[in-house]
Amino acid sequence: MQSQETTNGFFIWGIDDAPYGPVELPTLVEWIKDERILTDTWIFARRAGSWRQASDIPELKMFFGSRTANPSNATPGGGITTGSLRRIKILAELNDAQLEQLTQYMELHRVPQWSAVVNQGDAGDAMYLILEGELRARMLVGGKETILATFGPGEFFGDMSLFDHGPRSADVIANQDSTVLKISALAFDRLTREAPALATPFLQATAKTLAARIRADNKRLGRVTEQFSSGSSQ
Repeated sequence: MQSQETTNGFFIWGIDDAPYGPVELPTLVEWIKDERILTDTWIFARRAGSWRQASDIPELKMFFGSRTANPSNATPGGGITTGSLRRIKILAELNDAQLEQLTQYMELHRVPQWSAVVNQGDAGDAMYLILEGELRARMLVGGKETILATFGPGEFFGDMSLFDHGPRSADVIANQDSTVLKISALAFDRLTREAPALATPFLQATAKTLAARIRADNKRLGRVTEQFSSGSSQ
């Protein structure tokens, strides 16, 4: 007769393409809270005898509930005011008429805490501007999280995907309930064709911010290089 542990155990498919386990349900719950297990993590449930994504396993569903950003929460244009758009730094120089026009190319998304806005490796198809909350860009290396950047109200991410549609270089996770504005690649193409006079200042402001980020990164790299050189010479 099989023990309950043998019957109810779970195996997790790791990022190194190897299974780990058996693991009991309480451990899985703790790993979900620590974000070691995400909605799309593959798990083998011995009782069911099959592999499923974590959010599809009955015992775990309640722990994901509102964690995945739902496209149905998107509101094209609606609910976006010119006042809220002025929270975005790159839009600060646009007048009310331009901001009103820009809302036609945006979608308003409510992002629950811990949900992923984008996932590393996915095809890039949109840029996001943050109205409220906080998000982090992270990579998982050897099962450990490396935080690349933290974004707050007024900032943006994902801009390069409007131009090259390449794969996402990192996950972006909501640290808290957040509100973001999405500009899809298709909407951006429409903007450049239908309203070039609006697209130009938008692109100029975006480019200025990107240039500032690159300069800041170069300074940080320079300081690290100097510290390394100083340490090596001693």
